[in-house]
Amino acid sequence: MTHQVLHPAGWVPAKGYANGIAARGTQVFVGGQIGWNAQQQFETDDFIAQTRQTLQNVMAVLKEAGAGPEHMVRMTWYVIDRDEYNARLKELGAVYREVIGKHFPAMTCVAVAALMEARAKVEIEVTAVVP
Repeated sequence: MTHQVLHPAGWVPAKGYANGIAARGTQVFVGGQIGWNAQQQFETDDFIAQTRQTLQNVMAVLKEAGAGPEHMVRMTWYVIDRDEYNARLKELGAVYREVIGKHFPAMTCVAVAALMEARAKVEIEVTAVVP
């Protein structure tokens, strides 16, 4: 096996993420993706719709490396509104499963004051390992 989920004994199970992953193979680093389309234009200011587009952008970059969601080992989210993120977790989960499926890498989510693109509500970077 090239990916191993790391879950210390006695810890409460992680929901929607892994505490850690050990992996071996070719590393793929996806720079921060945001919720604009391939022409770098925002089609919406809705947080959930931007998240869907952001995840689709991540998948497009991974595909260029011959990778898919199953190869992701680390994902970092940057959101500008912590309260909206928490209030819309159910919708976020649905969009995540729609685009990514049921693969949950080690994740970090950070609330930030702003992102470099003024209309961006979320930015996601990913590390993947392809066997």
